Formats: sequence, C-alpha cells, structure tokens
Amino acid sequence: MPAGMAKGAHDRCVTNNLDALLTALYVHLDDHVLPSREQPRRRGPARLLTDAELVCVAAAQVLLRCDSEHHWMRTAPHRIGHLFPRLPGQSEYNRHIRALAPVLFAVAMGLARAIPTYQEKLRLMDGTPLPCGASRTTVERSDLGEIAGYGRDASHHRFYWGAKLLLITTADGAVCAFSLAHPKELDERKQALHLLHAQRCAPWPCPIVGDKGFAGAGAEAAMAALGHRLIRPARRDEDDPGLFPGWLRQRIEAVIWTLKSQLGLERHGARTTEGLWARVCQRVCALNAAIWHNWQIGAPVKRSLIAYDH
Repeated sequence: MPAGMAKGAHDRCVTNNLDALLTALYVHLDDHVLPSREQPRRRGPARLLTDAELVCVAAAQVLLRCDSEHHWMRTAPHRIGHLFPRLPGQSEYNRHIRALAPVLFAVAMGLARAIPTYQEKLRLMDGTPLPCGASRTTVERSDLGEIAGYGRDASHHRFYWGAKLLLITTADGAVCAFSLAHPKELDERKQALHLLHAQRCAPWPCPIVGDKGFAGAGAEAAMAALGHRLIRPARRDEDDPGLFPGWLRQRIEAVIWTLKSQLGLERHGARTTEGLWARVCQRVCALNAAIWHNWQIGAPVKRSLIAYDH
C-alpha cells in the first residue's frame, strides 16, 4: 500500500483535491475492483507499483495535464511523491502503461457502474476523429496501420489520418462504453452496432441520443432489436416533430472536448496501436474517476476537473 494511504483514509476523503481523489480511488480499486487480481510473474526485477497504484499514477498524469511521460516522470515525485514514493523510470512507466490497457479499461467500466446515473434509462452517443499523423512520412512509417486510416471529419469539413473514437455516456458524462475503429472499415452506424454488441452500456435497454450520422433504417432496426431506441434529429427529407433534445445533445460534445482538450487525448502522441488504445483507456479512466469522486463528495458539477488539475 502506498505511503499515506491507510485503509481508513477513504472515510476521511471529504475534500475535492487530487490527493483525496487518488486516496479514495486507490482504496476503491484495492477493495472492490482489483482485490483478487494477482500480479503475474515477470522476468527481470520486480515491478515497483501494483496495478491499483499504477492506475492512480496514470490518472494523476492526465488530470495534471502532463501529456508526455518523460515530463510526467520529472513532475510526479514533486506532485504525488508523498503518496507514491516508489516511481518507475520513464521507459519502464511507458511499457507498463501499454501493458495495463486491459486493467485501465476494466477500471473505467467499473467506475462507470459505481456512478448513480449509470442506473438511468438514457444514454448519449457520438463519435469523434482521433488524428494520429499530419504528414505522408508519418503515415508510411507509423505502426498504427491496423487502426488508423484516412477519414473525413464532417463537423470541421476536413480530412484526417487516424482512428474514429465512439463514446456512449450517461447524462452527466461518465463513459460507459467506447471503442476505436478504422474510419474506412467501419462507418459510425456499423461501429455503433459493433459497440452495442460487444459492450454493455446500461443495466437494461434504454433510449440512446445520437446525431444524424447514425440515421438509417437498418441500423435503427438493429439497435431496436437490442432494445435501444435511437433518438436523433430529423434529416432534411423527414418531417421534424420537434422532439429532439438539442440541449442534451451538447453534453456529449462537452465530454468529447474534455477528453481531447483538458485530458490531452488530442495530443496523445501514440505511435502504435497498443499505445493509442492504452492512452484512450487512460483518459477515459481518469474522467470516470473524477466524476465518481465528485459524486462521492457531493460536488455540484459532477464533470468538473478544476479541483484536480493543479
């Protein structure tokens, strides 16, 4: 257990700062999410951090807006060294984060299920481009070919080379399902159906608010067969009943902005498919951790990260 993180500390975490979040998160992971996870045996020296500790360090990195692992390993001892006195070097930390992607994904989904709004019968869904390169040389030399390709960002009227990130969130912004896809191999409708088949986004079937990109009789019928009714704005060739909740639609746009701007997903710097997936899981995990902790302390704005970014 990290220094300063006693088991009874969870009951005293009533403040909204990064130290309180990391303490509460570690105790929650150690008690409820990763209690029975045994550390696999590895060749070479023993790892300095357990999975629960590494998840907390990874969440702190993005909450403090340290996009570079090299920069983070210089900053971490001064910022969280009193909680984690044993920290790995930059190259070791980078390897561990890539290997930790399945754990980060499991923690993110576990935190989403622990948030009260997970029980609500409403979900928001949207996709966003995740650029991975801006030059032909990068495209030719990159190891992201399995997941990255050329696509068109209709919202900003531009083309990009990268992957497509699809999110399904609760009304307060907790991400309860997400996936990456090649922009040419899967369009938004196919990616949405694949995500709904592969991941459980709610404890029961519920309406999903999306945009016009998900329109299509086949896709909507397939979603309905899964129990999810798609609520979207009317197309130009359809009658508009005026029932689409445009104000609610903006919430997932704000979630995407939080992930890409505040939490640095737009500046992910990944060079491999494994690295990109690990960095996406890391950002989603940090966002869900902040929302989960804000519910624990009764913060008025559940998606606010202001208390944790300094």
